[in-house]
Parts: sequence; structure tokens; C-alpha cells
Amino acid sequence: MRYFIELSYNGSAYHGWQIQPKDISVQEVLEKALSTILKETISIVGAGRTDTGVHASQMFAHFDTGIKFAEQQLTYKLNSFLPKDIAIHKIFKVQPEAHARFDALSRTYLYRVSLKKSVFSYNNALYMKQDLDVDLMKEASKILFDYRDFQCFSKTNTDVKTYNCYIMAASWFFKDDELHFVVKADRFLRNMVRAIVGTMINIGLGKIDVEDLHQIIASKNRSEAGYSVPAHALYLTKVEYPDSIKLYD
Repeated sequence: MRYFIELSYNGSAYHGWQIQPKDISVQEVLEKALSTILKETISIVGAGRTDTGVHASQMFAHFDTGIKFAEQQLTYKLNSFLPKDIAIHKIFKVQPEAHARFDALSRTYLYRVSLKKSVFSYNNALYMKQDLDVDLMKEASKILFDYRDFQCFSKTNTDVKTYNCYIMAASWFFKDDELHFVVKADRFLRNMVRAIVGTMINIGLGKIDVEDLHQIIASKNRSEAGYSVPAHALYLTKVEYPDSIKLYD
């Protein structure tokens, strides 16, 4: 049987989602927990590859096993076994060919910018001392819809076949003392969201004109875009799938 796991994690202590040769990752910790509880070697495939320090309030992964178990009971056992920064929300059966990564219809990310010094949010949001022209940043976010190729925001030397992404939503808005950027797309390139946010912060600071964003994207050159903002304020918040992947008893 193939199962999907819905989980969340605080990425502060991990070198991203994907297993690393020498560094601890969320995937490694979860695989070890599953293998220990089910008493067989379990490999999992995630919906994406969040980078070092990036968090996820909703992530999915799939795994295969011939062992029978009660989904709620395994969820409880995993949460008791796993460290406090990884939480399992649900485990459910899916179609045999369902794939956590390739069947995802969209992914949504949130980036948090703190506009006020806070002793509680400095680990979770980027604190900006300078004033930002948010109206310009909102205007710039609309330009993203005009393009498909976002190579300029991609980490260099990646092994992707295409830099095309379909952006479905992108907006800036205020929430209490923070400025949030939410972006939804069918896929994201490595470092893409952090590079977009860094570029738009430069626009908000007046270092780049809004119209320059057209030239930056068209250049397909990472050095033309803005800096990559820190990972600690980035969250994968939603992954959507077609209902047809679920297997109903």
C-alpha cells in the first residue's frame, strides 16, 4: 500500500528536507522514525525540497509498505517518537501510483517581514529597520504574472530541465506588525522565493525601480536580481493535490 503523510516542521535545526551525506535533515529523521516503528526499512518521498532553515506548516510525503496498521495509531506513535520540531497531522491511503512530488497541483509559500523589533519573532521573521514603500512592492508583485521563465531567481548550477513556473498568486499584505508575502505556483526553483523577496525589498527601499523588474526577469541572470533573504522567515504553507489520489475504503 502507498500512504501519504501530512506533517509540519520547524526547520531551524535541519539542513533542509532532503537527506544530506553529513548533515541532519527532516527526511532522514522521519524515515528513521517510520522504520523503527514499522520494523522495516522505509523510504519516503516529499512534496518538495525546502532549504536549510526553511519551515513547513504543511508538507506531504509518501511511503510504501506491506505492513498493516491503523493510521491514527501510527500518527500517535510517530508524534511520540519524533522530536518536538516535527509534527505528524495525518496518514492516509492513496492510489498506488500517487506521488507526493509529481502529483502536487500547487505549492504556497509565506515570507514574514517584521516591521517592529520583537523579542518573540526574531527567529521566525526578517526584521527590517528601514521603511519600505509597500505600494511599490505590491505593484512589482503583479509583474510576476507576466512571465513563466524565472531563471533569474534560481540558484545557479541546479539540475532542472526547465526554469518555467506558473505563478497563480503573489501578494504583499500587512498582518499586525509584520509584512507578509504569499506566493503560489505549480512549482518553484531552488532559492526562488527568497530571491523574489530580496528583489522586491530592494524595490521597496528604492534601490531598484519597479519597471526594472521586467529587465531583471528577461535577463535570466541571477546576478541581476536582488539578494536572497534569510531562510528562517520562509514557510511552505500549503500543498494541493487532486482528490483522485486518495484511496477510499
